[in-house]
Amino acid sequence: MASWVLSECGLKPLPQIYPRPRTGALLYKHSKIRFLHSNKGLTDLRFTAKQISSGCLRERNWGLRVSVPLTVSPIEGEEEEREGKINGVNGIEEEQLGFNPGAPPPFKLADIRAAIPKHCWVKDPWKSMSYVVRDVVVVFGLAAAAAYLNNWIVWPLYWAAQGTMFWALFVLGHDCGHGSFSNNHKLNSVVGHLLHSSILVPYHGWRISHRTHHQNHGHVENDESWHPLPERIYKSLDKVTRNFRFKFPFPMLAYPFYLWGRSPGKTGSHYHPDSDLFVSSERKDVITSTVCWTTMAALLVGLGFVMGPIQLLKLYVIPYWIFVIWLDLVTYLHHHGHEDKLPWYRGKEWSYLRGGLTTIDRDYGLINNIHHDIGTHVIHHLFPQIPHYHLIEATEAAKPVLGKYYREPKKSSPLPFHLIGSLIRSLKKDHYVSDTGDVVYYQADPELN
Repeated sequence: MASWVLSECGLKPLPQIYPRPRTGALLYKHSKIRFLHSNKGLTDLRFTAKQISSGCLRERNWGLRVSVPLTVSPIEGEEEEREGKINGVNGIEEEQLGFNPGAPPPFKLADIRAAIPKHCWVKDPWKSMSYVVRDVVVVFGLAAAAAYLNNWIVWPLYWAAQGTMFWALFVLGHDCGHGSFSNNHKLNSVVGHLLHSSILVPYHGWRISHRTHHQNHGHVENDESWHPLPERIYKSLDKVTRNFRFKFPFPMLAYPFYLWGRSPGKTGSHYHPDSDLFVSSERKDVITSTVCWTTMAALLVGLGFVMGPIQLLKLYVIPYWIFVIWLDLVTYLHHHGHEDKLPWYRGKEWSYLRGGLTTIDRDYGLINNIHHDIGTHVIHHLFPQIPHYHLIEATEAAKPVLGKYYREPKKSSPLPFHLIGSLIRSLKKDHYVSDTGDVVYYQADPELN
């Protein structure tokens, strides 16, 4: 069953003159597009396939470096003539000029970093812990109130609220995994394990695969979370698997299965120390997290005997699945469902910067504060070491540099029901990408709609 599962921070930009891509292959052979690369400060960061496959990017020191580029390949003052196929975009005339989201941006990662105020990089462990205390108090308060009232009018409200709070706990554990919770590695690990184990997430197993996602965001083959299937893999799936993968609401229940078996075309489990996800130096970390996960599962079984399975179902199991829906919804919409097609990359066209710019910010209304502004995602992907409570300010400071590469999120009503439409539309048309081409776009399978 796991095989069908989806795989799961002050300069004015130069004007864009690149033609937008059109359906099918588009070869840039009539004119040269030149870009000047500077070696000052941080530059576009690239990983080779050899580096990634050899595991050299996965270090045992998993503190502050869990999600930032570890290898820099500067390109000094070169002129490149890029010839490659750009697939899967609605027809646009080649001579039509406009913003091309797949073109290299006229700014560097260092330009964005320089625009962000210095205090946005400061991690305050006391402030981070205050959010943990707040969320834990709310979780136990909701459970106590629901158990006391024990009313079928109250239970659905409890499930929605508690499932959302479980998701909030995950986001704080997510900060621990990035090292944005504090500068203390042991504190990050202890808090991360307590938060993630309580909602049945293997902390280190998830942390390592999520690091892989950030290091390779926007890369067709090397990304780990919600990356597109190449056409050949997509067409090898049977009809039932395709429906489970793309028919609402099934993809919103994918996360537990992904933890066990990843996505089509990839092998390994987040619980197994010898999985393809990990290197040998991470074995003890994975075992530790799996033991913590197993302990929590055993505790839940024991509670089932004490309070009865129905009470456990109402107090924990249903909120757990609401949490899963939140996780799948939010992470999917970080990378899909924009009105304009977003590029994905391969080969020399991919860079850390260009991959990060294909993520999307989302507005969740009243939920923004509850789930710690996780919808502020573009800056988080580029600079995951920024604490969540500085992401909004950092994003506002970076917008003048990002220009059109930043897609302003649609404003939400108090509850983000508008995102359901974005989700369903994306599931209907974002199915696979071409097997060839270094800049590719999602294409739709007409037989699936």
